[in-house]
Amino acid sequence: MADIEDLARATLDRIPFPLRQNLTDLVIQVVDFPDDDTMRAMALDTPYDLLGMYSGVSLERKSVTVVPEDVDIIFLYRRPLLEYWIECGEDLSNLVGHVLIHEIGHHFGFSDADMAAIEDSNN
Repeated sequence: MADIEDLARATLDRIPFPLRQNLTDLVIQVVDFPDDDTMRAMALDTPYDLLGMYSGVSLERKSVTVVPEDVDIIFLYRRPLLEYWIECGEDLSNLVGHVLIHEIGHHFGFSDADMAAIEDSNN
């Protein structure tokens, strides 16, 4: 788990400061698998179907007048990440970085479709 945390930290360090300053209250947690509630809520067939997940209120929906009920967390799922890494052969650092940036996108309020369009425009 510490290795994936180190890779995530290295990714965070590469994010430009104007964006990174909006991540100060964001927790990144590496766990083996999604919990049962997440499995049910996302209708996952197996715990290997999810590499990461953002849980919280995205920045565009936050209000300075409302006290948050919980912290914003990005979960990185270690076992699914490692399984995917073994299957695809992609560099683990790149894989963890890609998943983390994707989940940070949700923190900023981007949908999966928004992020896919951004990725497509960069290729």
